[in-house]
Amino acid sequence: MGVKGFVEGGIASIVAGCSTHPLDLIKVRMQLQGESNPTSVPSLRPALAFQTGSRSIHVSPPPQITQPPRVGLVTVGVKLVQQEGLAALFSGVSATVLRQTLYSTTRMGLYDLLKQKWSVPSPVPGGATTMPLSRKIEAGLIAGGIGAAVGNPADVAMVRMQADGRLPPAQRRNYKSVVDAITKMAKQEGVASLWRGSSLTVNRAMLVTASQLASYDQFKEAILEKGLMRDGLGTHVTASFAAGFVAAVASNPVDVIKTRVMNMRVEPGAEPPYTGALDCALKTVRAEGPMALYKGFIPTISRQGPFTVVLFVTLEQVRKLFKDF
Repeated sequence: MGVKGFVEGGIASIVAGCSTHPLDLIKVRMQLQGESNPTSVPSLRPALAFQTGSRSIHVSPPPQITQPPRVGLVTVGVKLVQQEGLAALFSGVSATVLRQTLYSTTRMGLYDLLKQKWSVPSPVPGGATTMPLSRKIEAGLIAGGIGAAVGNPADVAMVRMQADGRLPPAQRRNYKSVVDAITKMAKQEGVASLWRGSSLTVNRAMLVTASQLASYDQFKEAILEKGLMRDGLGTHVTASFAAGFVAAVASNPVDVIKTRVMNMRVEPGAEPPYTGALDCALKTVRAEGPMALYKGFIPTISRQGPFTVVLFVTLEQVRKLFKDF
């Protein structure tokens, strides 16, 4: 029974991840908007006038640095296709497959195990077992944290492969596949680079898993208990879309910081752009304002909603296929 939960969750996660990959790629590109050189903030001084007899020497201030205009979901997507081709929408899809295989299979399987262990038998004979919301959240936090730690190398590779096209040709990493990306990172930057931003990945995964899986179960149970719909496709779609919205709101700030930390380029002998998650968050807020933490929210919810719907609808169908095993 335990192994079956991992297999079912893994299949559903890979299907959902591949089908919504273009939206995830656009989300990453939008989260990197406005990021220039976070290592130094220029000090702008007013014009100075030095008196030398009857003549004045004026020193003009340096030119103001302006942020490029921020563009929306459709604009980013159209520009990406125009500049890099239609195939660019699936840049890093091999990393997505590996990430879902490692991360989502682990979290879905562990959550299923914990749910079986912590569910309370129904007082009504023949009734379904129940699980308190607090226990669902706890199970999601544990499962998400462990899954993220396992899948972090694939997560770093995926972010870099998705972001590569926005860089000038001379600065691109040009990874051929997720295996090539992980191999080059380990050789050029050390094995530890594969777990760069892992604390953020774990925190985000704990938030996503707890909010996504727990809220799906909670919404589904509420719909069935109140008799609003029968246990079928309509119930699964409604509960999963609501769960996707909750997960997007809870995880977006951590997701923005995670994307920037994972994508940063560390030159040999130079200081990294960010010293850690807190430093990245502070520099982002100072340079771009607090709402920068919700940058890419529209593609996040546009991706998280369909992803969660495909995930749980596929999961329910896979469970039906595997019910006799």
